[in-house]
Amino acid sequence: MSEETIDGTNGCSKVRTGTQNEAALLALMEKTGYNMVQENGQRKFGGPPPGWEGPPPPRGCEVFVGKIPRDMYEDELVPVFERAGKIYEFRLMMEFSGENRGYAFVMYTTKEEAQLAIRILNNYEIRPGKFIGVCVSLDNCRLFIGAIPKEKKKEEILDEMKKVTEGVVDVIVYPSATDKTKNRGFAFVEYESHRAAAMARRKLIPGTFQLWGHTIQVDWADPEKEVDEETMQRVKVLYVRNLMISTTEETIKAEFNKFKPGSVERVKKLRDYAFVHFFNREDAVAAMSVMNGKCIDGASIEVTLAKPVNKENTWRQHLNGQISPNSENLIVFANKEESHPKILGKPPALPARLNGQHSPSPPEIERCTYPFFPGTKLTPISMYSLKSNHFNSAVMHLDYYCNKNNWAPPEYYLYSTTSQDGKVLLVYKIIIPAIANGSQSYFMPDKLCTTLEDAKELAAQFTLLHLDREHSLFSLDLCRRIWRK
Repeated sequence: MSEETIDGTNGCSKVRTGTQNEAALLALMEKTGYNMVQENGQRKFGGPPPGWEGPPPPRGCEVFVGKIPRDMYEDELVPVFERAGKIYEFRLMMEFSGENRGYAFVMYTTKEEAQLAIRILNNYEIRPGKFIGVCVSLDNCRLFIGAIPKEKKKEEILDEMKKVTEGVVDVIVYPSATDKTKNRGFAFVEYESHRAAAMARRKLIPGTFQLWGHTIQVDWADPEKEVDEETMQRVKVLYVRNLMISTTEETIKAEFNKFKPGSVERVKKLRDYAFVHFFNREDAVAAMSVMNGKCIDGASIEVTLAKPVNKENTWRQHLNGQISPNSENLIVFANKEESHPKILGKPPALPARLNGQHSPSPPEIERCTYPFFPGTKLTPISMYSLKSNHFNSAVMHLDYYCNKNNWAPPEYYLYSTTSQDGKVLLVYKIIIPAIANGSQSYFMPDKLCTTLEDAKELAAQFTLLHLDREHSLFSLDLCRRIWRK
């Protein structure tokens, strides 16, 4: 054991209390052969392990562990996480007091071991009444930069970002849906490391930083969901982007059928992207290699496989707007009783005067408002750049949910009937195009409403409740704040 290792361990053990002590850590190191050092507020166990040769494990091999009891340390934690596989490195975040900070990062030697750790140790009872959370950890090296002048080219944006931040590797810019000579007003900046990206974000995030005289928006790019190879081997749907608005589904189908007539089952196009469904996976893969980079109606298209979502790693959102520790991007409502349209933010009806009388109306919902002073500077933004807690209605939540999962917007179809007392009753059927080919092709509640707003809200609410327990859902690679490999 090196002198540095001994000193690092001793430095921590002096202030540690309870069952965890220097002897326990030394015994763990002697048993496993791993070294342990403390630096920059974290204690590293391994990295690499004894006898390791070659580069570190690839991306996707690390998991994040949260809700660790503050008086629990490696001698208790490492044996638990070794159940899932060989640990390359265990990093426990530490306080100056000697307690841990409640979370750690565990890197395994393979992606399969990391996924197994998530399956068997997420919500694991580490101590009586103490449950840890385990989910995938990704070193984010990419930033989302919004409010960029649309006439700027990739080279100009790359040069400018290199001037104001360090470690820039690449810039990804997408052409406008309506004018391919312009960008879409945002870009993704790739950095050489997570640290470089974090330092750049820290510099740019205050909201006062300007590029070309414009105040820019800065945030982390949302990582694309990790999908195992076995699941990807079953995908037979292609995602096609950068199409012209004027290009029709018939044209797309004809172009993709050229290499093998009759291979395309159907095409669904929305704005400048489309989903091409094939009868056979082999034809989908062949078409992808042939069609990627081809021109359709003058536009150079990008073609990739649609990526299924791992439902075990989807995020849940509670009615109070809080995200659970083991969730990702899924927004659902806890139960039907609590998911009343009024709770979901049904807009209050304004009193209307009928024959000089105010019509009955529900009490107005209290709103949080601020004064709007003349001269206040306003910045155009997309609703999808907001957080989920900015939305109250289920209709908005569903639209946001589909966008966050990189799906096409939900489609609403209105139906009516007449009640026994002559009232017109309404209900919406909702189709999610990305999953419409599954066993459940649509979502429709079992209750009818007397107003259009209530019917739409109820249908959206019903759909959100069922999305997380139906089907394997396709996550389609859209252009907004995602990873591209």
